[in-house]
Amino acid sequence: MSFPPNYPNSPPTVRFASEMWHPNVYPDGRVCISILHAPGDDPNGYELASERWTPVHTVESIVLSIISMLSSPNDESPANVEAAKDWRDSRDDFKKKVRLIVRRSQEML
Repeated sequence: MSFPPNYPNSPPTVRFASEMWHPNVYPDGRVCISILHAPGDDPNGYELASERWTPVHTVESIVLSIISMLSSPNDESPANVEAAKDWRDSRDDFKKKVRLIVRRSQEML
């Protein structure tokens, strides 16, 4: 997590350091969930202002949201289109890719 100078008025950036295969994680590891998006109205109209960042969020609420995202991806608005396609169309292939990435990550320890 990286916190901006004006935190808690602006959200932190969350990035996985290891490779991830998930619809809501960009290929560079950045996490894409509503509560980490800048406060206010969504310029694209996908999210309500109430779903976006507010200063009441804590590190704990962010981590809980990420845990929830990992187990229940939102494939309607993906950060990784290919992972979302796998999640929707080929769940077995999706799980195989995730297992392979986890193994590679464990080997790095």
